[in-house]
Amino acid sequence: MNKTKVRKRMMRKRRMICVFIGEIAACVILGIAVAGVVRTSVSAEGKDLYEHSSSKKNNQNNDNLERASSKKKGTEWNLTLVNSSHKLDQSYVETIPLTQLKNGQSIDSRCYPELQQMMDDCRAQGYSPIICSSYRTHEKQQELFNQQVQVYMNDGMDRQKAEAKTAKSVAVPGTSEHELGLAVDITDIAEQKIVSGMEEQPVQQWLMKNCWKYGFILRYPEDKADITGIVYEPWHYRYVGKEAAKYIYDKQITLEEYCQKFCF
Repeated sequence: MNKTKVRKRMMRKRRMICVFIGEIAACVILGIAVAGVVRTSVSAEGKDLYEHSSSKKNNQNNDNLERASSKKKGTEWNLTLVNSSHKLDQSYVETIPLTQLKNGQSIDSRCYPELQQMMDDCRAQGYSPIICSSYRTHEKQQELFNQQVQVYMNDGMDRQKAEAKTAKSVAVPGTSEHELGLAVDITDIAEQKIVSGMEEQPVQQWLMKNCWKYGFILRYPEDKADITGIVYEPWHYRYVGKEAAKYIYDKQITLEEYCQKFCF
């Protein structure tokens, strides 16, 4: 009888232990499941945050890259804009590397190879181009400006009106591309100087169609005086580099318009 009671007690204890163990196991399994859900949620949230942050960072990088690219273009020597609104920094002038040409003219050494190639190719077509003006010192530009002012004053204009009219054809000292060393005035060797009707010269017609291939542009087009501030000059070519020259030629725009879009 005692043995039977003992067996029953032992069986109850075993059942209780099994139930207890089962409850513990269920709790453990539930805990693991909850932890997994939380971990997945945190992981997913973390991924979204990272992707959002990464996307935002990429957008910022792209914006910075565009600004840096534009800033870089704006500071490239070949795209230096010089006009009545953008006066040439005289400290920059002192750093311009110059190459002297056979006729005594000078040009920025960095565009000399392209200039020489353009002149050679033009001659190869049977034309006779000659550079009649290129780099000028500030003093020389002042001299030319004063001379033209005096011409108008001799015709009866007061100085203020004479200077205003002169500025439309002769750049005010400090605003001339000739002081920059990247501009050349080209004519036919038979003329040796600037004359009226130069756009009819075969030399000019060839240059107007082909100068962009060498990084040059016709700087002051006939229908853009309101933008450039300078009257039509079918002899004045400016080096801007091949990439910019092609764009300006294709779009039929001025350096001012190009710089407004890409440099400022």
